[in-house]
Amino acid sequence: MSVEDGNGPATGRQLVGQILKAQGEVKESEIQRSLTEQRQQGGLLGQILVAMGATSAPSVTRALAQQAGLHSVDLASVDLDQDALALVDKSIAHTFGVLPIELDGDTLVVALADPQNQAVLDDLSFTVGSPVRGVLADPDSLRAKVLECYGPEESLADVLAAAKGVDASDPEAAAQSKPVVRLLNSILHRAIKDRASDIHFETFDETFRIRYRVDGSLYEVESPPRHLALPLISRIKVMADLDITEIRLPQDGRIELSIDGRPVDLRVATMPGLAGEGAVLRILDRSAVNLNLAALGLPEGDEATLRALTRLPHGIVLVTGPTGSGKTTTLYGMLSEANEPDVKIITVEDPVEYDIEGIVQVPIHDDIGVTYASVLRSILRQDPDKILVGEIRDQETAAIAVEASLTGHTVFATVHTNDSTSTVARLMDMGIEPFLLTATLEAVVAQRLLRAVCLACQIEMEPDEEVLRELGPDARRIEGRKIVHGRGCVACHHTGYKGRTGIFEILLLDDELRSLIQEGASSEALRQMAIGRGMRTLREAGLDMVAAGRTTVEEVLRETQL
Repeated sequence: MSVEDGNGPATGRQLVGQILKAQGEVKESEIQRSLTEQRQQGGLLGQILVAMGATSAPSVTRALAQQAGLHSVDLASVDLDQDALALVDKSIAHTFGVLPIELDGDTLVVALADPQNQAVLDDLSFTVGSPVRGVLADPDSLRAKVLECYGPEESLADVLAAAKGVDASDPEAAAQSKPVVRLLNSILHRAIKDRASDIHFETFDETFRIRYRVDGSLYEVESPPRHLALPLISRIKVMADLDITEIRLPQDGRIELSIDGRPVDLRVATMPGLAGEGAVLRILDRSAVNLNLAALGLPEGDEATLRALTRLPHGIVLVTGPTGSGKTTTLYGMLSEANEPDVKIITVEDPVEYDIEGIVQVPIHDDIGVTYASVLRSILRQDPDKILVGEIRDQETAAIAVEASLTGHTVFATVHTNDSTSTVARLMDMGIEPFLLTATLEAVVAQRLLRAVCLACQIEMEPDEEVLRELGPDARRIEGRKIVHGRGCVACHHTGYKGRTGIFEILLLDDELRSLIQEGASSEALRQMAIGRGMRTLREAGLDMVAAGRTTVEEVLRETQL
């Protein structure tokens, strides 16, 4: 069977649900049910419809192909061309989820699981030296077929061994060599499987070190020999479309990939060092993040509070915490909750981390004058209902956010402070008058991410007396309870932790708190009044997670220093 026998390209972009409806695969009522499920729980619409039993996986694949203007293919009925298979390396097939099918003249035809994975086609074309055309296949069938044709994926140790003999005297040529390409692919694939948020490539005089950041902590993986540092960094630059010859200045770039059939964005930052260039790749795995409130693990009362804040007709809602504490994910979850057909939402971000259907997202480019303040002025002329500001970092941005709130918009933003009540002082330090602040600020959500105890190796134990003394009066929240601890196992890299969970401190402004702000009260006075009026602190929220068996006292003490 020729791959051209599948669905042909469509004209114009249609919604997957409507394509399936036009094909008689689903009913309108089923689409509406799936959309409700998607808003509440996240996920892909096609997968939700399949899980509901409304349609089949092959039907969704055909609809996605039509939407993307691709042909679809049933791998069970295709005779694979061995010459085509030989053109693509095993590591590329496994890492990027592609399967060569045939040679159509001088064009290599490959099956993809992700219609957004067009970037890998350009990379493949460069690698094999011929044009490459993609067709769409069912993800499960594709994974099974790659395993059948290429065998199991090689270990990182095997790939390293093959790369040790690479001649690095010509870094540009070495960067395109198969061993270096395979090595970087293997490093990326392993990082995704290990749920890493960042990959650090660090060059020293005698060594080249690679570390993954998992659940907020760094750990080292088996590293390549020192002479492969320049070829690997050069390969990263090629993929990120950076200047491979510039080694004196930092560079920023982006790589869009589909790794193992999952859409992944890599934010690349290179940095010159004394011993040579290094690089950090920030991994934004869109399939691993549920951008909805239900997935944040909030206590029921906190989740209801955040849902109510998304429905405010005007006002400012701030989310605060250190870098990497999940602020953006919380804000995206709130925006997804508010993302209805009758609500216009515009975001201004640096950078745009996740693409959300139905929301207008504007990236910041400071180097050409596209700043938070300049974009916010333009946004106000676009008639939005709700606005997300990636970060309030100066007086001008804060003033425009206040102006937007006063003119009937709801503004969501992040700001860097240690807790909820100190945010008030921070905004006043930026020059916002107390009367404007009390007229616009509705809530401040402070948050942290705590490492969760590994379920595979957790054990129960009594709280240590010394730890209880260190907690002081807060110890009452876990006194008399069994708490859990991870012994360490292969599943958690012997750390005792796997995954993370959020804790939240929600300050809701009422008349009494606003009066205190007008009087110029200190952050501590605001904090004590808020606690007296029922606000649960970050420390208390963390200890409640300990009592629930989700994390450890050590994590709470580490992340909620008093």
